[in-house]
Amino acid sequence: MLRKLRNRKGFTLVELMIVVAIIGILAAIAIPNFLNFRLKAKASEAKSNLGAIRTTETAYYAEWSMWVGNQAMVPNGGRANNGDKISWSPVGDASRFSILGFAPEGRVFFDYNLEGTDWPSQTAGFTSNAEGDLDANGAVSTYTIGNTNTEIRHSGAPF
Repeated sequence: MLRKLRNRKGFTLVELMIVVAIIGILAAIAIPNFLNFRLKAKASEAKSNLGAIRTTETAYYAEWSMWVGNQAMVPNGGRANNGDKISWSPVGDASRFSILGFAPEGRVFFDYNLEGTDWPSQTAGFTSNAEGDLDANGAVSTYTIGNTNTEIRHSGAPF
C-alpha cells in the first residue's frame, strides 16, 4: 500500500497553494514597479521634446537674433484628467512652433507652449513648458526649460 502512495505523481494541495502564494507576492512587487516604469517612459517624451524645442530656439536665435515666444499650449491646452495621447495638430499649423520647424512625430502625451513677449520683438529669452496628466488623476506634471537653463525642471505631480 505504501508503494502505491509513493509512486503517485502530481502535487499536493499544499504545494500548489505555496506556489500560488509565491506568484502573488511576486506580482504584488512587480506590478507597481511596472506601472512606475510606464509613467517614467511617458515623461521622457516631454524631456526629449523640450530639448528639441530648446535646440531649435537656440538655432533660430543664432540666425535671426531674436527668440520666438508667446505660443499658447499646443495641441490641446487642458490635459488634466486626460492621460491619452492626442495628435499634434496646431490650428492650420500656424503655431509659433512651425516658425521654429518643431513638430513632434505622431501623437503626444503633453501640451507644449512658449512663454515670452510676442514674436518677433522678443530679445529677452524664452521659456518652454510641457504639461500633462500621465495617469489621468487630475494632477498635472509640468516640465520647463529656457534659454538660461540647460536642465529641464519638473514641478507638479510625480514624473
